[in-house]
Amino acid sequence: MKRNWKALILSTLLAGALVAGCSSGGQQGDAKKDDGGKPTIGVAIYKFDDTFMSGVRSAISKAAEGKAQVDIVDSQNSQPTQNDKVDLFINKKVKALAINPVDRSAAGVLIDKAQKANIPIVFLNREPLPEDMKKWDKVYYVGAKAEQSGTMEGQLLVDYFKAHPTKDGIIHYVMIKGEPGHQDAELRTKYSIKAMEDAGLKVEKVAEDTAMWDRVKGQEKMAAFLAAHDNIDCVLANNDDMALGAIEALKAKGYFQNGKFMPVVGVDATAPALKALEDGTLYGTVLNDAVNQGKATTNLATVLALGQAPSKDNVGYDITDGKYIWIDYKKITKDNINDAK
Repeated sequence: MKRNWKALILSTLLAGALVAGCSSGGQQGDAKKDDGGKPTIGVAIYKFDDTFMSGVRSAISKAAEGKAQVDIVDSQNSQPTQNDKVDLFINKKVKALAINPVDRSAAGVLIDKAQKANIPIVFLNREPLPEDMKKWDKVYYVGAKAEQSGTMEGQLLVDYFKAHPTKDGIIHYVMIKGEPGHQDAELRTKYSIKAMEDAGLKVEKVAEDTAMWDRVKGQEKMAAFLAAHDNIDCVLANNDDMALGAIEALKAKGYFQNGKFMPVVGVDATAPALKALEDGTLYGTVLNDAVNQGKATTNLATVLALGQAPSKDNVGYDITDGKYIWIDYKKITKDNINDAK
């Protein structure tokens, strides 16, 4: 009997300890989930090895310190992969989404997913189609107006050729484009040439091709242009990586030494581009403000994650039409390079 009573008492004590242990574990789990009340934001970047988006990603992480938890994933330049990443975020019940879409035309599918789960969604850097932006009142966009960057890129060459006119008065250019159909690629291409024409310059396209925002591809395209044409006066690239690739091809042909020069312009003002500006190989670039794009995205997503209505007071940026935050570009040359650092 004594042994039975002892066994019963021991069992009761062990059961109590287990209940206490389970209760304590549950409390710790809740605290960890809350993390001091900071909401979790799911961030999907179209691909991590894009130079400009690396800067945006760093800015998002820095801006989130102390106010939100950000889970940043690589979509590996695959829209199906990004769709899967968004599904995982939704299953994890994140409080807001920040998406740099692989394919802007696929944004509607992501909006449908977010709306079904009632999770606010902020797109960045790649603007969804207007009809998709109107699908739901919890869809937002943070980016820069591509036509502004194109105009500034063209203005850089206006400044150059007004000081260094060509022999025949015609500027023969080659255009290295980004991803076909991407609004930045199309608008930068259009408005850079328009800016030159609007300034009264006569321009003639020698060649144009896409290098998909990639430095190596930019070098390959420029090498092909140089092999086929001997009348190129300048190079316009839709981003800095492709411009830097073009510079490598020009170097192989003896440019940037012994006074042989060709103006090359790009967009983004990335760190490698600024180094090329200092070296005198890149003529100019246009600052695509990664810091403020990342900060605005984080601030907006955090406000939405907390269930608040976004405004300039709580986000820190003007919100146009209740949905858009626009970050201005800025022309950068060697003379004002510090403005981009």
